[in-house]
Amino acid sequence: MSSELIRVAVVAPVYNRRDLTLQCLRSLSRIDSTGLDVQTWIVDDGSTDGTAKAIRREFPQVNIITGSGDLWFTEGTNVGVRAALDWGPKYVLMMNDDQVFDDQFLQHLVATAERRPRSVVGPLLLLWDQPHKLFQTSPVWETRNGGWQHWSHQTVWTVPNKPWKVDLIVGNCLLVPTAAIRECGLMDSKRFPNFGDAEYTPRLKRNGWELLIEPRSRVFCQPNNIPPRVRDKGIAKLFYDLFVDLKNIHSLRRRYYACVMGGPSKLKGMAALFSFLVLAVTGRSAESLRRAQEKTEPPLSETFAHAVIND
Repeated sequence: MSSELIRVAVVAPVYNRRDLTLQCLRSLSRIDSTGLDVQTWIVDDGSTDGTAKAIRREFPQVNIITGSGDLWFTEGTNVGVRAALDWGPKYVLMMNDDQVFDDQFLQHLVATAERRPRSVVGPLLLLWDQPHKLFQTSPVWETRNGGWQHWSHQTVWTVPNKPWKVDLIVGNCLLVPTAAIRECGLMDSKRFPNFGDAEYTPRLKRNGWELLIEPRSRVFCQPNNIPPRVRDKGIAKLFYDLFVDLKNIHSLRRRYYACVMGGPSKLKGMAALFSFLVLAVTGRSAESLRRAQEKTEPPLSETFAHAVIND
């Protein structure tokens, strides 16, 4: 690396998770920033729990942008990135606030990005209550099962020991070169108000940016909450969630956009959407998920052996 400090802007949207946000910032404040100039932008989208006040008290150096409550994840991130770009960073780290970091995580992300000039790099995401277990890292596309599928049984011991190429990086934590943002734009908040990462890294890949997972970089994430089942909703609520509320995880429009815009191609996306609808209508989606959780998985070190970067 050059002796000149590499500027990294950290951006996170937050809403009413004061204690989680502070925990995240405390962890971030303890990382190794040797050779880096790290500045943080927090977009507080109308929190009512005193998040912004607590951040100003404990982390006065953090830049806080206040939203009105209608930004959600995607536009909240976009607002923070736009502000951070005025500082002139070489990289932007887009992240969630419900995670803590290995102290070398950013060093490894930046080192890999520096070696691979047209790369976007994600860390190994792990569960903080099961810190050996992989979380939403390196999903694979399965058209007959409705699109992107996450692994159920992968651990720190089953992944490649060098960076490997992937087709999608989940947006919990993502190092994006400023050059990629200027070339390809920001996340699509109109179609993806709450899941902008679903199409963002596939779009970057289609525009010639290499997507990599750096296994030495480790980030520990809060487990996802299990969403309410569709069958437990009343008719009015079900209709609203499926056909009106684009922010809802069950939204069919969101599913359509994710498949068609975030899939390997529009044709495969439409085929995956059809498969998803068949599984859902016939009641086999839960069965398919249960089979995925029960089946034996080959280690990712074998599945992605062809994609490992050896330089």
